[in-house]
Amino acid sequence: MLAHSEDHHPHRPAFYAVEPDTSEILQAVLQQTMGDHAPIAAEEYDYEGLPPNFTLVENMAAGAFAGIAEHTLMYPFDLLKTRLQVINPSPGGLYTGVSHALSTISKAEGIGSLWRGVSSVVLGAGPAHAVYFATYEAVKHAMGGNNGNEHHPLAAATSGACATIASDALMNPFDVIKQRMQVHGSIYRSIAHCTKTVYKNEGLAAFYVSYPTTLCMTVPFAAIQFTAYESLKKVMDRRRGYDPITHCTAGALAGAFAAGLTTPLDVIKTLLQTRGTARDAEIRSAKGILRAASIIKRQHGYAGFFRGLRPRIITTMPSTAICWSSYEMAKAYFIRHQND
Repeated sequence: MLAHSEDHHPHRPAFYAVEPDTSEILQAVLQQTMGDHAPIAAEEYDYEGLPPNFTLVENMAAGAFAGIAEHTLMYPFDLLKTRLQVINPSPGGLYTGVSHALSTISKAEGIGSLWRGVSSVVLGAGPAHAVYFATYEAVKHAMGGNNGNEHHPLAAATSGACATIASDALMNPFDVIKQRMQVHGSIYRSIAHCTKTVYKNEGLAAFYVSYPTTLCMTVPFAAIQFTAYESLKKVMDRRRGYDPITHCTAGALAGAFAAGLTTPLDVIKTLLQTRGTARDAEIRSAKGILRAASIIKRQHGYAGFFRGLRPRIITTMPSTAICWSSYEMAKAYFIRHQND
């Protein structure tokens, strides 16, 4: 699917400029002293560009693994973010902060309620992230993002934007179901019940009413995140190999930066996705980004656009760290397996 460029190492680091025999000895020493934890040498394969026989199925499997791992582990924090972002919630859904929300929900609804709606995310995250990372690798390769060891911000931003447009088309309905089940006082008993009720009362459009807003948020988020991640990764690890610490750290920092800048759009998205559960008639009838933004501005001022900022960053940092680490680990596994 993703072929190599003709020159696998146009800008080979100084480490690899030594004679082949010496390089092999150095790699053997690393393997002997570090075992399975030794970094995978860049001479074994062009890690950034993927080998020519790395299939679409393997790439999508790596992406699906990353998506399910990320969303499952971080789901309780995502629920807290949603609760804090809801405009004009029911009396029992008023919280002063993250710790207050966590303690109140745990005491009043039980610890298990923090995972309410998680099955919707698991069902949607696998296919959506499979498409996400397959698109990311394909577009990045097509735009020359794998060439050399230089920064390619345009290729990174474009690949991130294309990836999120494709994946959000699959994920948006599951995201709507998830947030409907996350809000305080949710009447939905299961995914099936929520899907059936929303479709019956609001029609198919309800599952995509926030899609334009979602894209307005996720496209810049992905563009910022991918650009930051690719740049940080190249700065932190010039060997261009599999390095879990680098991928985890770069993923966390890139996610935090992108999350902070796009929080206002996330608040608007949450209002549109949870409007069917709102008590406020104005919110229930809100349609479109501008209308939702005007409601938030009028009811809460500019500060309203940053509701849930802290839990969003707290959620996003480990989420993107887990996501990128899982993806890079799965990618490295498949490549290593092919070379065995």
